[in-house]
Amino acid sequence: MTRQPIYTRDGDDGTTGLFYGGRVPKDSELPRAYGTVDEAQAVLGLARSAAAGNSGDARSAEVVKMLEPFMRDLWVLMAELATLPENRHKLVPGQSCVSPDMVERMETLIDLLDTQFDPPTEFVVPGEHPVSAWLDLARTVVRRAERHSVAAAPSPSQVVPYLNRLSDLLWTMARWQEGKSKPVRTVS
Repeated sequence: MTRQPIYTRDGDDGTTGLFYGGRVPKDSELPRAYGTVDEAQAVLGLARSAAAGNSGDARSAEVVKMLEPFMRDLWVLMAELATLPENRHKLVPGQSCVSPDMVERMETLIDLLDTQFDPPTEFVVPGEHPVSAWLDLARTVVRRAERHSVAAAPSPSQVVPYLNRLSDLLWTMARWQEGKSKPVRTVS
């Protein structure tokens, strides 16, 4: 069996193919939005790796477990953003487009973590802990993805609410990571 090269040359003209067909310029709103989500996922991977490398810290071990489901959710979110609006009726909630329960799952975790530390009383200076620093960086990239997604996935899409909650979750996880709290068993 001959292995196909990773390159296709289809994008050499400055366009990119979309899920369920169609091509758009690479600098248009859809690739700008899902490209920024892809970047956020990569930074989350760095946060997860930093947490995994901090094996003596129980909170870091929990961060690893908490992040993976949301990183997988971002593939779903990117599928929705990589689909032309006229083809979005073909998407399946929770599999290729964001569903309200995906947003609610994050809210539940935010609420749980929020009870595990005292909130800061002033602006936070990132870098208290290597893992929290990566989470803070990821949060800023998620916020940029959210801004790009406003035009790319207007309501009733759940993309913008999802990204908004994800940035809140990352801020909460970073503060929890820095806190003097006990680990929270959130994922089995």
